[in-house]
This record gives sequence, C-alpha cells and structure tokens, in this order.
Amino acid sequence: MELKKTPKADLEAKKNMFWLIGLVVALGLSLLAFEWTTKPSKAADLGQIQTAEVEEEIIPITREQEVKPPPPPPPPKVIEVLNIVDDDVEIEDELEIEDTEADEETVIDVAPVIETADEEEEEEAQVFFIVEDMPEFPGGDLALRKYIANAIKYPVIAQENGIQGKVYVTFVVSKTGKVTDAKIARGVDPSLDKEALRVVNALPAWKPGKQRGKPVNVSYTVPINFVLQ
Repeated sequence: MELKKTPKADLEAKKNMFWLIGLVVALGLSLLAFEWTTKPSKAADLGQIQTAEVEEEIIPITREQEVKPPPPPPPPKVIEVLNIVDDDVEIEDELEIEDTEADEETVIDVAPVIETADEEEEEEAQVFFIVEDMPEFPGGDLALRKYIANAIKYPVIAQENGIQGKVYVTFVVSKTGKVTDAKIARGVDPSLDKEALRVVNALPAWKPGKQRGKPVNVSYTVPINFVLQ
C-alpha cells in the first residue's frame, strides 16, 4: 500500500522559506556581533598605580681642611757678655770735652762755595717752556703776524701744484732775545717748510723771557698758514 503525505505535512514546499529565514537570522547575528561593544564595569579594571618611594640620598657637606703655616722659628737667644774691669785699670782714649762757647774773638773757617763751569753751562743751555714772563715780539703778537705775512714769499712750485696748509715752527728765544734752533714741528710740504724756516730765522730780536726776574732761554712755537687765493 503506497503512503501519501498531506500538502500541509509536506516540508519540501516550505524548504525555500526556511532557508531564507535562516539566512536572515544569520545575517542579523553577524551585524549584531559587529556592533557589540564592551565597556569596563569598574574603574578598578584599568589597573592600579603603584608608587615607589624614592629614598633621598643625603650628601654630606665636607670642607677642605685649612693648612696652617708652620709657626716661625723662635728668635735666637742673645747672650750678653759683660766685661768686668777693675777700678785700678786706667782707660785710655778718654773723651775730652772742651768748651764750645764762641765769643767775639772766635774765628770760624767756612769753605767757599765754588761754582764749576759745567754748572754754569747747564744753566745757560737750559730751555724753559713756560716761564713767569714769556718772550715778546716787538709790538706784540699782532706785529708778529704782520711781519710774517709781509715776509712770506709763496713758493712757485707749491702754487703750481695747489699745495697749501699750516706749518708749525718751533724755535728758542735766547737770554739775549735772539731767535735760535728753528725747527719744523709739523710740516706740510718741503717747499713750504723751507720758506717758513727762512722767515723765522730772519725774525728780529725779541724781548727775552724771564724766570724769577732773570732772563732765560724759552721755547716758542709759531704757526704759519699758507693759503692760495
């Protein structure tokens, strides 16, 4: 006898439906697994911080021991030796004290002071830079400038080359007022320096300088300005 199933009991007709349902359930579980997140339930789960006590190292403070210098040696002992002399012994070379009071008749010999020729020459050769009474040109500084301006002859070589400037000439006014030892203190050009020396050496006699009322040699400086017009 052949067995037959009713259409409601036949599972083959619902096979595709069950397969789709299983597929949808599996896909939902997969999505749920991806979205699932876990949170720590307690803060204690993060771990505990352990603190370790650090021992402080104490460094002892030391000072360098001062080295004292050795004490100075004791001074040598001085032994005094006393020579005992009998009263009867005669002492020679006794000091004779004479009367030193001078009267009107006493003659005192005083050695004369002799000035040597070297000292006199040194005094004559000494040159002062600043004295109580400075040397003076006849008529004063204004007359000196006029004299130099009239006596100067501008060198032709310097004119052609356009050379100009101020030449400083140093000289000595002697005890007699004569101009000596003229030198260039600061020059500009050989031609101008030569002309400045020529004019200074031709200066007339000055009134000499004095120190404590005595004529002396005095150094003097004159600037001569060469200007092209």
